[in-house]
Amino acid sequence: MTSRTRWVVLLITTPLVAFVIVGGLLGQAVAKEGSYQHLRIFEDVLSLIFGSYVEEAKVDKVMDGAMRGLAEGLDAESAYLTPAEVKLMERNAVPSPGATGVELTRQYYLRVVSARDGSPAARAGIRTGDSVRAIDGQPTRNLSALEGARLLRGPVGSKVTLTILRDSLADPHEVVIVREAEAAGDVTGRLQGTGVGYIRVSAFTAGAAGHLQSQIATLAKGGATRFVIDLRGTAVGAIDEGIKAARLFVPTGQLATLEARGEGNTTHRAQKGDGAITQPIVLLSTAGTSGAAEVFAAALIDNKRATLVGERTLGRAGLQKLVKLPDGSGIWMTYARYLSPGGVFIHGTGLTPSVEVEEPDVEFGDAPKSDPILDKGLEQIAQVALKAAA
Repeated sequence: MTSRTRWVVLLITTPLVAFVIVGGLLGQAVAKEGSYQHLRIFEDVLSLIFGSYVEEAKVDKVMDGAMRGLAEGLDAESAYLTPAEVKLMERNAVPSPGATGVELTRQYYLRVVSARDGSPAARAGIRTGDSVRAIDGQPTRNLSALEGARLLRGPVGSKVTLTILRDSLADPHEVVIVREAEAAGDVTGRLQGTGVGYIRVSAFTAGAAGHLQSQIATLAKGGATRFVIDLRGTAVGAIDEGIKAARLFVPTGQLATLEARGEGNTTHRAQKGDGAITQPIVLLSTAGTSGAAEVFAAALIDNKRATLVGERTLGRAGLQKLVKLPDGSGIWMTYARYLSPGGVFIHGTGLTPSVEVEEPDVEFGDAPKSDPILDKGLEQIAQVALKAAA
């Protein structure tokens, strides 16, 4: 190894080691011999790159790729941020008012978690599971979900072009979306046949728990004795609001547990006065159900207050924070995750429905011709009513 190569390797491995230590990946085992094995291999790879690659490798490019790869190896919500991205985050600037309604995560490219009800993206036919290959022509392969979300926002009335790839399509599909102000509504409801109330929770934004309680009270006055709560594609909102909503249905026991590495667990339990809503509940889910909606659903399911019908949920119920690195870059890193009352990790695992039903595939511009998840949910709530009557 030449002296220049040693210097380059040292330059790259110093912030790398800082990231590993800050992230807690080595923990108490940092002094053990085996803990350094991968770092030694990494040093060997760097030596090969800077000593034997066909042309002189650019340090910044290699470093950027290495750090992005490390962050991607954690989970879909963790990300490596460049110094410029860190500065943007630290400014804590108010986001542009114009939105598309798309919620993003990472899965090689940026992936659509959901398109919020009534949003420009939903009207354009964007669905859970779609891959966003480019935003205004900029490839998303090296974009974090945070950066992708920033690029999607802009002035109300401005346009953004998304290049979408769907499994059922052979070629990417370009969608031009006009940004709009975000809709304020989060909970709607209607009577769905005799004695059945259908409630759609599109987001767990501030006040959603109170809106949910009001909808149930209104439908109950209209004759509803049992409820189907639709959480399909519900991916927006604070987890605390989801726990607050769960308190409406669960009178006793655990609601959720937050596990933070090195900080112990925080357990949320039902309190006196909780559980005012006693009617039977069926919940609907898809692969776009995540975050607060998952924590809410887990609380009801594990406390036997509801049955889950639909698709396995995403498994995105963690908390992230920014950890700055010496060169001004940073890691947006998951530092805590939620467990169900039964002790199962929601983050990275998701919830498995008691009755699994897949959403039908549709092409761009086509509306689904049927709603098998809702149909099965209504069937399940009818069975609950029959059992109660017996």
